[in-house]
Amino acid sequence: MALPVRDQVKYWSIASVVFLGAIWLLSDVMLPFILAMAVAYMLDPVADRLETMGLSRAVATVVITAVAAFAFVLIALLVLPTLVDQATDLIATAPQLFDDLQKFLTAKFPEILDEQSQLHQSLLQIGETIQSKGGELLSTAVGSVMSIFNVMMILFLVPVITFYLLLDWDRMVAEIDKLLPRDHAPVVRRLARQIDKTLASFIRGQGTVCLILGGFYAAALMLVGLKFGLVTGAIAGALTFIPYVGALVGGALSIGLALFQFWGGTEVIDGATVVVATDWLRIGLVIAIFALGQFFEGNILTPNLVGSSIGLHPVWLIFALTAFGAMFGFVGMLIAVPVAASIGVIARFAVEQYHESRLYTGLEATSQRRKATDDPASIDTDDAEHS
Repeated sequence: MALPVRDQVKYWSIASVVFLGAIWLLSDVMLPFILAMAVAYMLDPVADRLETMGLSRAVATVVITAVAAFAFVLIALLVLPTLVDQATDLIATAPQLFDDLQKFLTAKFPEILDEQSQLHQSLLQIGETIQSKGGELLSTAVGSVMSIFNVMMILFLVPVITFYLLLDWDRMVAEIDKLLPRDHAPVVRRLARQIDKTLASFIRGQGTVCLILGGFYAAALMLVGLKFGLVTGAIAGALTFIPYVGALVGGALSIGLALFQFWGGTEVIDGATVVVATDWLRIGLVIAIFALGQFFEGNILTPNLVGSSIGLHPVWLIFALTAFGAMFGFVGMLIAVPVAASIGVIARFAVEQYHESRLYTGLEATSQRRKATDDPASIDTDDAEHS
């Protein structure tokens, strides 16, 4: 005999509270495991494909690990040094860029940015704050990154944990399936398939879109000659997983940097003041790069790699990232997307159940449904009489 619904709700509520409490208490310890689980989940289809080609699971896992290690070393040697240098230079240059912006606005709109106005004083205070806190911000960011992604975690823990998770992924899924309550196993499996479909579309598909667009933006901006093209492209690509945010932030940052770098003015060369014309061509190329990236994302990449519907609204995604980041820190941001997808699927299932319940249909619709089940012909006769 199955447990009453009230008891089942009580037990599953307790289990959920214990699970969330464990994540909160062990957030720092769980970080490498969550990262490894995310990587293993993304690579599992590749391992399955290699198995269908005749390789064993162990050999397929070794092949994937070797390729991933080679790609990581290649990126670390070729891309990371330039990316770190440009990010450091951008943070160091930010106060000067802000000062140039203030001078530009003061020259163009003197009646708005009068030196005695409150807005002008506020801009001065912001500029002084950025200049005084720039070094502190950089050291804090570097310290945070090193505390989160320490050398041991990156070079040892995550790859090793990913290897074992990928090796036993199908076996773990089968063991979890055995633990499902038998009365609810079919429904749980159906919801799990929907969650997996949503995550596969979003994490694997959108992750691939982020990598492609990030590489395109970075390469194109560097070819145009933008000083911080690599880091700007990386930022735009990383934020692409939130629809429109990557293009807006990356485009605004790139166009702003292009205006400061290619805008005309005067320069002192060999003791002589030279007037430099505005390079409208390069500014236009920067704008065209993001316009082209958005065209490919909306018409080619997203329809083919993500699909028309992933079930995650941008507002819901931003809320999940913000809420879980505030509650659980960096670990919360990592689990925000899977949890948001799961809640979305469960919420849609709850709405379906509500539409089929007497609370929604009422007593009359329920009696008609029962009558149709007992004697379908009677419903047809009633409909004919009413017509």
